[in-house]
Amino acid sequence: MDKKLNYGFVLCACLMSMLVSCGTVKKNASPYGKKVAMEEKDPLTPEQRRKYDYFFLEALRMKEKGDLDAAFEMYSHCLDIYPQGAATLFEISRFYMFLNQPEKGEEALKKAVDADPGSFWYKQTLAAYYQGKGDYSKAIQVYEDMAGQFPSRLEPLMALIDLYNRTKDYRQVVCTLNRLEALDGKSEQISMEKFRMYLAMNNDQQAFTEIENLAKEYPYDMRYLTILGDVYLNNGKEEEAYETYQKVLREEPGYAPALLSMASYYEKKGQDSLYQVQLDTILLNDRVDSDTKMNIMRQLILRSEQTNRDSTKIAGLFTSMLEQKQENADIAMLAAQYLLTKKMDKEATPVLHQVLEIDPENTPARLQLLSFAIRKQDMDEVISLCAPALEYTPDVLEFYYYMGMAYHQKDKTDEALDVFKKGVNQVNPQSNKDIVSDFYAIMGDLYHIKKMNVEAYAAYDSALVYREDNIGALNNYAYYLSVERKNLDKAEEMSYRTVKAEPANGTYLDTYAWILFEKGKYVEAKIYIDQAMQNGGSESAVVVEHAGDIYYMNGDREKALEYWKQAEKLSGEPPREGNEQRSEKELKLLRRKIEQKKYFAE
Repeated sequence: MDKKLNYGFVLCACLMSMLVSCGTVKKNASPYGKKVAMEEKDPLTPEQRRKYDYFFLEALRMKEKGDLDAAFEMYSHCLDIYPQGAATLFEISRFYMFLNQPEKGEEALKKAVDADPGSFWYKQTLAAYYQGKGDYSKAIQVYEDMAGQFPSRLEPLMALIDLYNRTKDYRQVVCTLNRLEALDGKSEQISMEKFRMYLAMNNDQQAFTEIENLAKEYPYDMRYLTILGDVYLNNGKEEEAYETYQKVLREEPGYAPALLSMASYYEKKGQDSLYQVQLDTILLNDRVDSDTKMNIMRQLILRSEQTNRDSTKIAGLFTSMLEQKQENADIAMLAAQYLLTKKMDKEATPVLHQVLEIDPENTPARLQLLSFAIRKQDMDEVISLCAPALEYTPDVLEFYYYMGMAYHQKDKTDEALDVFKKGVNQVNPQSNKDIVSDFYAIMGDLYHIKKMNVEAYAAYDSALVYREDNIGALNNYAYYLSVERKNLDKAEEMSYRTVKAEPANGTYLDTYAWILFEKGKYVEAKIYIDQAMQNGGSESAVVVEHAGDIYYMNGDREKALEYWKQAEKLSGEPPREGNEQRSEKELKLLRRKIEQKKYFAE
């Protein structure tokens, strides 16, 4: 039986080659074996049908459960009952493919197609299998059969175009494109592909005729006539190209694609001055859309980078364009990006402001301007940039952060707190948890400045809910608890986590040392305050005073006095990072320690 089936296949393949003419196949031809007659009644008895359906449904259920062995066995039972069951053969073929037995899978798939020759899906799967393994001739046979059997479907024709291209059978590509065109109508894509095929076949006349016919098909659409000009220009017919472009511009003087094509024509002819004039005509033309101008500028930038790198020329073009009314912020944003890459920050600044005038919701432009203001430490500029952002882009938390920090830097605690409160009101499940945590941490610091310690500790707790390893929040929370001499165990635990995370941070080491001091662990406190002094703490009046207190309680009164005097000297210096401004109360206590050479808690 197997030999007979193979013989039938070969015979039909031979017949197929005789029947194919310009990619068409007679409807009754089949390359898969003998012609299957339409069954007028169920070939199974009612009992067989019941069993077959039961095993098939069980197979589907087992497959859905992931029990593939049981599913395969059920499908095998189906084939025992009815070897010509197309759906079962198809499912079995997929199992064989999965088990890396492609020969068996192919055989089962061919039988499925033979059993149900009206199934588009089975044939498409078989053709795709052939195409996947590189057997293009068999794939072409199947797709040709499908194209004849399903004349209204585009998929077989699209697949055939690809396959004929792969096999370099350009004549058949053209024939198939003609069939596709008859089915789906004339189009730019089909005509351009036929043009390419004719050129590959060295049939230049037919190639140009194809594009000319496309332009004739749509005589009022200047796009196709412009395409014809481009085809002429790209294939050495420059005079024909020029005449075609001029014809378009006579019909529609401001037509952007034709203007751009004319620029390409002048460039190809080496007429640089006319090329530049033509470019300016396009770039400064209100009728040319923003996307076209953007594409031109990208090409000019690329060409500039590959040749003379003349950034002043590109920048000048952008300046001229931005003097015109803008339909959107795209060109201004492209100009700003270009200037920034050229390190022309001063020139980029007014362009970025222009972006915001056109599009106040442009977050990247606003953030870039913010970076300039922060670099200059211009807190007023930071505030003026962030204020409108809270209205236009209220969900961008970064603007609350920078505005709040700017007020904080200006010692406007109430204003800063108000901004951060507004910021946390914008928090949602999608918000960045790190940013939210920092919001609450800074609010904790601000509440502490206002001596609202209950609110401060609540804010720190919130910060740690959003990020339990927020080191800044842990340190400040722990330190302020130690200053109040409350919850020292909690403070020690939090502070230890900061020291473990950053063992060379003088501020964190000082906090931990001070908490140990408050708990009476003077020897341990001395170990950590020494480390704090070695890691920048010697520049801070607070840390140095803590060192004096800790040394005093460890019995080294001479060293303690030395540190207190050093702390007093540092307190007289202008405030700087790491050495904060001391209150009069704190300075009075420090002087008392020095005068009486004795530690006082308050």
